[in-house]
Amino acid sequence: MSLLKIKEITVKFGGLIAVSNFNLTLETGEIVGLIGPNGAGKTTAFNTITGICKPASGSVNFNDNEIVGLSPDKITKLGIARTFQNIRLFQNLSVLENVMVGQHLRLKSSLVAAILRIHSYIKEEEAMKEETRNLLKSVHLEEMVEEKAGSLPYGKQRKLEIARGLATHPKLLLLDEPAAGMNPQEAVELMEFINEIRDKFGLTILIIEHQMAVIMGICERILVMDHGVTIAEGNPSEIQHNQQVIEAYLGVEDDA
Repeated sequence: MSLLKIKEITVKFGGLIAVSNFNLTLETGEIVGLIGPNGAGKTTAFNTITGICKPASGSVNFNDNEIVGLSPDKITKLGIARTFQNIRLFQNLSVLENVMVGQHLRLKSSLVAAILRIHSYIKEEEAMKEETRNLLKSVHLEEMVEEKAGSLPYGKQRKLEIARGLATHPKLLLLDEPAAGMNPQEAVELMEFINEIRDKFGLTILIIEHQMAVIMGICERILVMDHGVTIAEGNPSEIQHNQQVIEAYLGVEDDA
């Protein structure tokens, strides 16, 4: 079953076309890679899916809902979560508090109830803490719940950011360069972690990544963008041997 269908999306910034006639279909449970040189339009595609950018034309259908024009919070409530290339944690808050931030989207109590701390809010908050602790246990961060996010090792901070996304109860998880800055061992652990959460939480995952070992190691299918245009799509083996992809990444010498 198709969870996400993007048809003919074009995104413009002034006279610059950042993404041109972009198409993508994600089937439930897939892990799909989106790769390309810097400036290819990958993050703009992510921003369009999550409502940060509004396309000049085209449609984005998620779980049978047209989401173009919806605000990012409404899109998140429908079941799309994302991480960012630069880690965006609340460094001075605890691990527990960082993940609870992701759950506030689904609080039923009003702002007034929270300010006055009436019984219904306190009860809901306690349930939220319990769910957060269970989530942290499932991603192997349970021993760090009271530690400040900024004190965690880099790889754990990446896991924590993903855990915060999981707290919104997503169906689709968008990962923007999760292996950036990781050493080879951390990258291997990340691949295992992504496969684990896909299976454990029933996720569909779209991932932007420059570490080709990660992309080739976990993705069933890969799309390649260059200058806002999709230039190739296929399984890892097909992408590795695609001449147009090789040229986009490595360049070719001009004829003498």
